[in-house]
Amino acid sequence: MICAKSQLARYQTRFTDGEHEGVADTTADKGGEHSGFRPHDLLEAALAACVNMSVRMYADHHGIPLRGVTTKVSLDRTHPDEVVFRYDLEVDGELTEEQRNRLLQASRACPVRKTLSKRIRFEHGTGA
Repeated sequence: MICAKSQLARYQTRFTDGEHEGVADTTADKGGEHSGFRPHDLLEAALAACVNMSVRMYADHHGIPLRGVTTKVSLDRTHPDEVVFRYDLEVDGELTEEQRNRLLQASRACPVRKTLSKRIRFEHGTGA
């Protein structure tokens, strides 16, 4: 569970899972101080990190000589009834074309991607 708390700066928000901490804010043109990640940046980061870890885990499990992975994610919200996550995956290592293809397939199995692909609903808790 993540807990987010308002800070003294206008829209700055600290969030924590009880062990790790981060900062979110909005851009100056929206009244923020641009002192942290925008909330949509965090969605992009969640997908990018998950894709990256999934590919690395797959490579480790299957003995693929992967040196590193760079994942770039952008969120396109310009369509009124659709959200599009675009991602690029760069893999580094002495890899065959087959290994590269297997790693690309592994990126599609990322748990965050699977979660974001499902129907989503929101429920308000009992707190005020």
